[in-house]
Amino acid sequence: MKNILVLCTGNSCRSQMAEGYLNHFAKGGAKVYSAGIETHGLNPKAIEVMKKDAIVISSNTSNHIDEYRHIDFDYLITVCDHAKENCPYFPTKALKIHQNFPDPAKAKGTEAEIEQQFILVRDMIKTFAKAFAAKHL
Repeated sequence: MKNILVLCTGNSCRSQMAEGYLNHFAKGGAKVYSAGIETHGLNPKAIEVMKKDAIVISSNTSNHIDEYRHIDFDYLITVCDHAKENCPYFPTKALKIHQNFPDPAKAKGTEAEIEQQFILVRDMIKTFAKAFAAKHL
């Protein structure tokens, strides 16, 4: 079984959505973790838009990268430039993959416009996770 770590800045939106989709597309063939270089708590909008696509992440927790130093990862996926550039030293032989996604938590506008931004980013992450699983799992 492959171990995958998805890393973002605060482990509240993008990495949580990626963890949800990677678990879905891995179909039990991987153990997926997500973490941040900081922890900001799980974003309620991320939970909401994932639920609309039948992926439940409401029981996920916001974790710091240091919590996973003891795990031997096969893949380390960074989903934002900030995490890639500011990740503390993390000893791993994992294949590092970077895919920057916009931060939906920074969206501005009406509730509908903000939700639309979350859905847009969710769908981008879904496409990435599906392709990653097809190629690597």
